[in-house]
Amino acid sequence: MVPIEEALRIARESGLDLVEVDPNGSPPVCRVLDYGKYKYQQAKRERDARKHQKGGMIHEVRMRPRIGRADMERKVHLAERLLSEGDKVKVAVMFRGREMSHPEVGREVLERALESLKEVAIMERSPAMEGRALSVILTPGIKKAAPGAKPKDEGGGPDEGPGVPVGGPPSEGGSAAAEAPQAE
Repeated sequence: MVPIEEALRIARESGLDLVEVDPNGSPPVCRVLDYGKYKYQQAKRERDARKHQKGGMIHEVRMRPRIGRADMERKVHLAERLLSEGDKVKVAVMFRGREMSHPEVGREVLERALESLKEVAIMERSPAMEGRALSVILTPGIKKAAPGAKPKDEGGGPDEGPGVPVGGPPSEGGSAAAEAPQAE
């Protein structure tokens, strides 16, 4: 512990700055350092952290209410591949003209797609109309078990992401994931 006048003198002699690191500490903590260099390194660390983050992009898979069976299978396969790569997928059923008067047909198409994807995805946002499209956002979820592997417990453990399983919301007795308090 050094008195503030002494710390300022040391900082001036060395040509550096006296920076308060922890003002709430008892006593407050200060460091002698080059403040410009410190800010630059802090910004560089934040840039590098952002660079290595993934998930800023959502891929969209579009369908039509009158989609054929083979086309539906191809679109579902594409969504499965994107989810297995760790990307989010927005599955949308696009309506044109008179199709807007029968949204239940598009909802059935979306339900068939969700049924096929329930093994690999978790519904982040439930189906909703956005203009002329009925869409849902899926995140990578439960992985397919390898052949011959023991099935995992489906107890809603901490390794599963937030959201609702694709098959629909959990039952009344389902477990809710608790958020851990964040330390600062």
